[in-house]
Amino acid sequence: MTRSIRPDAVLVQAVIAGALSFAHLHDIAAAAGQDGWKAWAYPISVDLLLVAAWRRLRILRTDGGPTRAAWTWFTVALAASLGANVATAGLLDLNAVPDWLRILVAGWPALAFLGGTLLVHTPEHPQSETAPDTQPAPDVAVIRDEPAPVPAPEPDPVPALPPAIPVPAALLAHARKIAEAHHTATGSPIDHDTLRARLGVAPQLADAIAHQLTGKD
Repeated sequence: MTRSIRPDAVLVQAVIAGALSFAHLHDIAAAAGQDGWKAWAYPISVDLLLVAAWRRLRILRTDGGPTRAAWTWFTVALAASLGANVATAGLLDLNAVPDWLRILVAGWPALAFLGGTLLVHTPEHPQSETAPDTQPAPDVAVIRDEPAPVPAPEPDPVPALPPAIPVPAALLAHARKIAEAHHTATGSPIDHDTLRARLGVAPQLADAIAHQLTGKD
């Protein structure tokens, strides 16, 4: 059984675009003084760095690793390819290439070699290498059989004791008269604020006097 061969439109488009980009990069490299086989090597170097950076970027995104380095080298390779294609659109005189472009073309091999080396040595699985040492698997059986801790009952609050402030006998007698007069007039015991206002003393001293008047000492 023979299988018919039908051209893939996406593949054909990729081949055409790659060939055009390859030719533009070759023309720029040749115009910048890179003659012979060197002019043909530049398009291969740029396109390989672009593909390698994109592949490393996809791997790191799948594994949850840092993608900043891969994005950086992908942008560098894309800028080199896109810049060469735009430069051949009549915006640059290939017979009189400026010095800055000659410097960029001459320095590209070192830059591409650095980028390719860093991409190759980037770990693909940064999380799986450290997981067995730093995060051991818990003992499921022990955790499941262990009873839940019962919180300890909170102790009953202890009533605060009145401050141990000495009260002069004359002041205590005067306070007792005020309390008795208030009880006679109103029919209810004198409250703390009224007693303190009548005596004109500090709150701590009023507490001590009220404590002795109620007979709680």
